Amino acid sequence: MDMNRPIRVVVAKPGLDGHDRGAKVVARAYRDAGMEVVYTGLHRTPEEVSEAALQEDADVVALSILSGAHMTLVPRILDLLRANGLSDVVVLVGGIIPREDAEALKAMGVAECFGPGSDLDRIVAFTREHVLAARRRVEVR
Repeated sequence: MDMNRPIRVVVAKPGLDGHDRGAKVVARAYRDAGMEVVYTGLHRTPEEVSEAALQEDADVVALSILSGAHMTLVPRILDLLRANGLSDVVVLVGGIIPREDAEALKAMGVAECFGPGSDLDRIVAFTREHVLAARRRVEVR
C-alpha cells in the first residue's frame, strides 16, 4: 500500500436526513487538507454507501446523520463494509449522537463520533492519524 497517496474520504448522508451543510463543511475541510473527497449526496442507502467506499478505494467513510437513525444505519453500513472486505476503512459519524449511542457505535467499530460544532482541524487530524495507523497495520500483514 502506498503510504504517501492522498487519503480518500467518502462523505455520505445515509437515510432520510435532508440537512447536508455540516457534511459539505467537513468535506471542504478534508479537501483543503489535501485529501480526496467523494460526496455521495443526500438520501443514500447503506448499500450505496458501502458500494461507494468500495468503488472509490476509500480510506475513510464519514457519515453525517441528523435524523436519529444512526443506531439502524451505522451498524448496517459497518456490516456491509466488512462483507466487502473493507474492515480497515476508518468509519466516522457526525451529527447529533447521544453519548451512550456514541459509545455503542464505537464498540461496533466506529472510530469516532463528532457532534455539532466539532473543531474541523481536530476532525482532519484525527482522520489523518487513524488512516495512517490503518495503513501501517495493512502493510505489516
